[in-house]
Order: sequence, then structure tokens, then C-alpha cells
Amino acid sequence: MPKGYVIAHATVTNPEQWAQYVAKSKVALDKFEGKPIVRGGKCQIMEGNGVQRNVVIEFPSYDHALGYATSPEYAEAKALRQGAGTIDIVVVEGV
Repeated sequence: MPKGYVIAHATVTNPEQWAQYVAKSKVALDKFEGKPIVRGGKCQIMEGNGVQRNVVIEFPSYDHALGYATSPEYAEAKALRQGAGTIDIVVVEGV
């Protein structure tokens, strides 16, 4: 079964508030067995309109990744993020 991934590109404007979102999202991350494999770090935008904050979270399956992104636990974390920046998130199936 292919793994699932959550890929996010974010611009953080309020780091303290964003940190609350990250801490709270760990509840959903643990529940759905997510493993961050990219979280911030060095970044060089080579083409297009990239952002400096990039995240890739690996899950055992697409269903796990989708469950994480649509869970009530993650919804609570998202509420803490409001006004702290912008984010684009996709859930994708691995190969």
C-alpha cells in the first residue's frame, strides 16, 4: 500500500501564535501516525513562487494522511493558526 503525504507551504507572520498551532497539531499527528520528514530548514527557491517554510509529513497510507487533515483534532489546531500566517496544504498518495 502506498504511503500518504501532507505537503504544506507556509508564510508565518506571527511565530508565537504559529508555534501554538504546531504544538496542538501534534495530537492529530500522533493519532494518524504521521512522521515529519521535512519541517522548515534551509530552502532555496529555484523556480516559481515558493515560500521559505515547507513541510512534508509521511503517513502509513493516503487514508491516514487524509484522516489527519480532516480530523477534529487537527481542526482544533487550525483554529489556533488563524491570523498567524498563510498556508497551502495538499494530501497526496505516494508511489
